[in-house]
Amino acid sequence: MAQTFDITEHPHRRLNILTGEWVLVSPHRSKRPWLGKVEAVAVNNRPVYDPACYLCPTNTRVDGSVNPDYKGAYSFVNDHAALLPETPQGEVNIDNLFQAKSQRGICKVVCFSPKHNETLSELSVSEIKEVIDLWQNEFAEIAKNDWIKYIQIFENKGEIMGCSNPHPHGQIWSSEDVPIEIEKETKRQEAYYHQNNRSILSDYLDAELKLNQRIVYSNEHFVALVPYWAIWPFETMIISKRQVQYVTQFDETEKIAFADILKQLSICYDALFQTSFPYSAGIHQAPVNDGEHKEWHWHMHFYPPLLRSATVKKFMVGYEMLASPQRDITPEWAAERLRSLI
Repeated sequence: MAQTFDITEHPHRRLNILTGEWVLVSPHRSKRPWLGKVEAVAVNNRPVYDPACYLCPTNTRVDGSVNPDYKGAYSFVNDHAALLPETPQGEVNIDNLFQAKSQRGICKVVCFSPKHNETLSELSVSEIKEVIDLWQNEFAEIAKNDWIKYIQIFENKGEIMGCSNPHPHGQIWSSEDVPIEIEKETKRQEAYYHQNNRSILSDYLDAELKLNQRIVYSNEHFVALVPYWAIWPFETMIISKRQVQYVTQFDETEKIAFADILKQLSICYDALFQTSFPYSAGIHQAPVNDGEHKEWHWHMHFYPPLLRSATVKKFMVGYEMLASPQRDITPEWAAERLRSLI
């Protein structure tokens, strides 16, 4: 007797509608025993102020600058910037086989709080809103440079995500070319918008809210969910209910709601494995100085690496590196687990 395909039990592929790429889902493998690498649990015994930390108020940074005695969110030009505004223009092309192009940019560091020992989950909604206010201000200022074409706001949290300083902070990298992930998302959103005269994430969000299978938390203006095509075990995405292209378009009420959902999602993550949950997170928004981009719908990705506990990490190896991303637990199961912690 032929079996009936069951998406909760059988291997299958899911399409990422934002990139056009596929992820392999193997739910039957979630039952296998784990004999792989186990990470050490990060212990948060940091002081409120660390005299050796170059991000704490009044301390001297690597370049000799002294931080002010800041009381809220604070930003400065990255002392070790990956992109520099004064990079000379130039390119290399040898037989179309060896190609390179100069890249200018502006990189900023954004300290979320003067307190060395707090993360987003431990800040108040009003304190997180100050971070959002600063994101808006920095975005607007950087975008005034007409040669800048994209502004990436992001945070790497935790040692296992390569965070070099535990002081709560994120970064803003802006560049004169549009990065590849944004190129992919722009093309997919543009094609859908031209065909339907609506943003793809507006329709996707409407469908997700009706199904209510992958929603983690929502408020009046934002929804946090596990994407249908999620790659990382507890990956989530925040989508604005109102379609906007940029973080600068959120009004005061929306910024409070954005701060609320950031706090609730961060608390939920920390509660999952009873640890300060590591992740890479970043805002995706339209390119700048490049037209209206009516197709673009603002959203924010969270990519956390933990798989089964605070000590078991998901690695991208073998098939994932050589062929296709793959996950074992289904996005629906992950969403239910996260939602139960709210």
